[in-house]
Amino acid sequence: MMDFIDEFDSSIIPIKPETPSQFVRLDDAKLAKRDLDTFPEFLKEKAIDKYKLISLIEKENRGGWTQKNLDPILDKLLGTENRPNWRTVVRWRKSYIESNGDIASLVAKQHKMGNRTKRIKGDELFFEKALSRFLDAKRPNVSVAYQYYKDLIIIENESIVAGKIPIISYTAFNKRIKSLPPYQVAVARHGKFMADQWFAYCSSHKPPTRILERVEIDHTPLDLILLDDELLMPLGRPYLTLLIDVFSGCVLGFHLSYKAPSYVSAAKAIVHATKPKSLDNMSIKLQNDWPCFGKIENLVVDNGAEFWSNNLEHACKEAGINIQYNQVRKPWLKPFVERFFGVINQLFLTEMPGKTFSNILEKEDYKPEKDAIMRFSTFVEEFQRWIVDVYHQESNSRETRIPIKQWQSGFEVYPPLKLSLEDEKRFNVLMYITDERTLTRNGFKFEELMYDSTSLADYRKKYPQTKQTIKKLIKIDPDDISKIHVYLEELEGYLEVPCTDASGYVDGLSLHEHKTIKKINREEIRESKDPLGLAKARIAIYGRIQQEQELLNTAKSKRKISAMKKQAQLADISNTGNGTICVKEREKNTQPLKKQTANTNTILDNWDDDEELEAFE
Repeated sequence: MMDFIDEFDSSIIPIKPETPSQFVRLDDAKLAKRDLDTFPEFLKEKAIDKYKLISLIEKENRGGWTQKNLDPILDKLLGTENRPNWRTVVRWRKSYIESNGDIASLVAKQHKMGNRTKRIKGDELFFEKALSRFLDAKRPNVSVAYQYYKDLIIIENESIVAGKIPIISYTAFNKRIKSLPPYQVAVARHGKFMADQWFAYCSSHKPPTRILERVEIDHTPLDLILLDDELLMPLGRPYLTLLIDVFSGCVLGFHLSYKAPSYVSAAKAIVHATKPKSLDNMSIKLQNDWPCFGKIENLVVDNGAEFWSNNLEHACKEAGINIQYNQVRKPWLKPFVERFFGVINQLFLTEMPGKTFSNILEKEDYKPEKDAIMRFSTFVEEFQRWIVDVYHQESNSRETRIPIKQWQSGFEVYPPLKLSLEDEKRFNVLMYITDERTLTRNGFKFEELMYDSTSLADYRKKYPQTKQTIKKLIKIDPDDISKIHVYLEELEGYLEVPCTDASGYVDGLSLHEHKTIKKINREEIRESKDPLGLAKARIAIYGRIQQEQELLNTAKSKRKISAMKKQAQLADISNTGNGTICVKEREKNTQPLKKQTANTNTILDNWDDDEELEAFE
């Protein structure tokens, strides 16, 4: 019968797992003994000579290691001059035997020579004060701290008659500073974050075993000023969003834009990386293809706001992409894309006119905005040429791999999943901007634009809606707002609904362009509006209403209801406006208009009929 182990038995001592060597602290680490190779060359040669001498004496000596036996042998081997004393040779042999035959025991202990105690004492308090000034976030240099140290002691010695406090030299002071633990100095002068970057343990990544297993994405502003395609005016530095496959080192996709990094730029780059690359529409011909695409397994991102959006998280989950978030302020955890940005600046942009410098001190008298000559569209094509025909085809600096060859070998062993045409279309919709809008009898309204179609009208006819279901989920392509995609619960799918604008305004229009146009239009309307003229017109209307009121009160015959209704319209009778057509007396400075002649038409006579007004209510 099998015996069962009682896991609650206190006599059983659990075996503590051994800590991996890379995580063992220095105090707990086991050090290997120092060997001969760690000493200077001249000390090594002397130690070997000692070993040879001891070996020769062993062969010659027929008795004990006494003066009587050793002196004749030493005279024979080395002569009577400049030879070691027999006691010294005995001491060498003893050290060699006690070390179990380690030649390093014969090395002279010169590295332990020198003074081990402070020659100057009494200045410890002043040194601590100067040290506290040195270990400051303002990071003063050593000379400033030393001057403060000297000034403190000089002032203190002024009141001392005998036994003045000694002052060490600047060299000795600097040695004391340099002997401090560097990590503690870095924490005090640069902060814990920077200190951890400089001194913390740097572990290596577990390398992926196949393509698209680990993909890194990030943004960066390019160090280059580009020109507008039509106006040839400098536009500034564009933002590059790029994805790179860690296994092969190949670039999967990118998105270049002047808008700040956002969900839109990340989504566009991910779509470009996932879909096959079409290079036929370019004005230049490339020597190679760009076969790098497919379904991403793990997408490594940093903690930017654009990567924490619900849109990206939901879209990636729907597409089966796992998002891996890096720790805050630790870009080295995704080193491949960070290193590639440096490669772009060093190898592709280095001699391009219009190049800027990340460090303003490197700029000197160079004016990149004046030397910029490349149009935006031209740069996009040349950037793709550099990726496909240069970077993918060239070996890395260590000559361990060629990116495109690594991709091809990985593709042959474990090809990634491809998206069908239907899946590609669905994936594009998934990566669009998500919003919620109310379905009305005129369709949907988004950013002052109306979207409707015959299909949507048929849907409204066929499926009744409630207060809960009338709000629909819509997807918007930020680069083309000529249509939206609406999710219909009853049909379990997205319906494409075009914009009802027939002027051609929305053709190829992006969401950013539309918002900019609306903003400019509002500003123009504000500037074109004449407040004085509007005020005069309102006063004139109120004056005419008061005039009509006076005529009504003096009239002997009963006025028609239609005329009264028109007065109510002029007086704005509503639940949010006035409740009576009676006009109160205006301020003294507001003069009513003079009565017009009998042949002049009044405002009421020229007002449109009710039937014509109903279309505008």
